[in-house]
Amino acid sequence: MSVKQLSDGGADGVVLGQSDDKVGFYGADPSAQLAATTAPAATAATTSTPYGYSQTQADAIVTWIRAVDAELKAKGLIAS
Repeated sequence: MSVKQLSDGGADGVVLGQSDDKVGFYGADPSAQLAATTAPAATAATTSTPYGYSQTQADAIVTWIRAVDAELKAKGLIAS
């Protein structure tokens, strides 16, 4: 089976999908783009807590990473 290139080799690159298109990769069902997420605020680590982050900060980081992981899996970019 020959590979079909989506690019025309142009210097400006290639865009896959428009803002309202659904896309999927590696056989995943196409889905809409994830709504904007806000990464946890970067704050200066302190030495008063383990690893320098409060429990609230650590929870926010874990929640955000899980949301990104779920979206990558839904798009087929990470195997689930």
